[in-house]
Amino acid sequence: MAVDMPLVIEDLGFRYAARTEWALQGLSLSLRPGEMLLVAGASGSGKSTLLRCINGLIPRSYRGDMAGSVRVNGEEVQNYPLAKLAQTVGTLLQDPEKQILGAHVKSEVAFGLENLGLPAREIKARVAGTLARLGLSELRDRDTFALSGGEKQKVALAGLLAMEPSILLLDEPVSSLDAASAREALLLFRQLADEGKTVVLVEHRVEDALAARPDRVLYLKAGQVHYLGDPNGLADVVDWRQVKLPTPAVIRRIQVQGGRDLASVPPAAPTPNAPPLVAFQNVSFHYGDGPDVLRDINLEIRAGERVALLGSNGAGKSTLVKHAIGLIKPRRGRVLIEGRDTRDLSVAQVAKTVGYCFQSPSHMLFAPTVKEELAFGPRNLGYTETEAQQFSAEAVAMLKLVGLEDYSPLSLSFGQQKRVTIACVVAMRSKILALDEPTAGQDFGTYMSFMDSLTGVGGADDMHTDIASHFDVLLFITHDLDLAISYASRVVLLADHTIAADGPPHEVLRDQALLDRCRLVRTSLLEENLRALPHTGRFMRVEALAQRVG
Repeated sequence: MAVDMPLVIEDLGFRYAARTEWALQGLSLSLRPGEMLLVAGASGSGKSTLLRCINGLIPRSYRGDMAGSVRVNGEEVQNYPLAKLAQTVGTLLQDPEKQILGAHVKSEVAFGLENLGLPAREIKARVAGTLARLGLSELRDRDTFALSGGEKQKVALAGLLAMEPSILLLDEPVSSLDAASAREALLLFRQLADEGKTVVLVEHRVEDALAARPDRVLYLKAGQVHYLGDPNGLADVVDWRQVKLPTPAVIRRIQVQGGRDLASVPPAAPTPNAPPLVAFQNVSFHYGDGPDVLRDINLEIRAGERVALLGSNGAGKSTLVKHAIGLIKPRRGRVLIEGRDTRDLSVAQVAKTVGYCFQSPSHMLFAPTVKEELAFGPRNLGYTETEAQQFSAEAVAMLKLVGLEDYSPLSLSFGQQKRVTIACVVAMRSKILALDEPTAGQDFGTYMSFMDSLTGVGGADDMHTDIASHFDVLLFITHDLDLAISYASRVVLLADHTIAADGPPHEVLRDQALLDRCRLVRTSLLEENLRALPHTGRFMRVEALAQRVG
């Protein structure tokens, strides 16, 4: 392979210390300037390990057995001085909480430049230019702790781009972004590649990532290359149940190969005339002296509903749900939990009704083992030790955490940590299960499996229906429009810090002007559902839709 290639990998393998299996094995490829490589695969397939081998964290920070070689600009990564390597290879992490160090946006973007010892004038120019390019200039003086998850991801990207590396490693870069921001980011990545940068894009949202027009796709399976080639050939070699592909391609595959009937997703059945479990009454809120984040919110949630909360980054989605768990109190109006004002309830009292999974796992995890993490909630809600262990075991099985019970949660991958936090909330058996971006860091097959469990979709395991019976409401914040189409009975859209629409998915999501206002982008599943709506009368997930269209 040519030495002048920016990145050359030959017969790469790595096995983590204390693990028997190889995380990567026999991987060879080279990337030229201006080339974008999309890396896909299920959780644990070796994607993050590959990035760590390229940016030098392996073998410096992660110990184990390494085989083969990784060369950046002709030099072995293992021999590259780390400070020099950081100027050449820039990495954007999955979880922005682990990447942001500065107290303010401008200081965060300047952090890397200051460590390079650049002149103050150049630092100022680069910070201003990068913020402007990403549309973040108005956030320049904001406190980073007050940003939404999506805004933090954009700021972390700004700090990376300001360093002007020639190789970009992007690990799930759009997982926290609203649909419009994700599309803009993907177009930016393509533009950066066209300008000569070498881009390695790791992304579970394969259908979305294809919009960036990657030059090649690498699909990893159990640490080995399953496919490396033209993006157009990917749909023919991967399992559509494990990789999210464009809906028309999936429908063709199902109609040719057959697929199990999932048209029987249990319909939501709100209890008639039942008092609301949660009621927002004229709620407004702002942080510090800032503008309103929520304005005149009126919303009721009743038993039997599956509610998807959608809106742009910074629209107030997480702030709204934090009101429902009593973590935040309204500046005006009131929030009632089963008829009682949250001002009169402790967070622990609210947790019996509303269990909440935060967007970032780092906000929740603290116990020495996964087993202890999961048992903490049930114990504190007054369940017996036997019940706590039973609920924890069921959650472990549902979230595919079997075998990780004795691991430290903080030693797991981001995707595994996310599943641990969801399992913690499932194990609490609260009446309302509230999840903030439940699919972040999850491969398609994994998150569809646990969403099936949460909504009572029957399968090979009867536990699915049993788990769904343990809570009355599923409420999930998401940027994934297809998740709402597939599982929600009700969609609540936030825009301009208030409720823009509230109703069944097939009514709310057909309004293009409304989608634009909420920074939602039509997906191929939405397009196919709109096309079939006169015959189906409602939105369906792709497996069911394939059986209704010709």
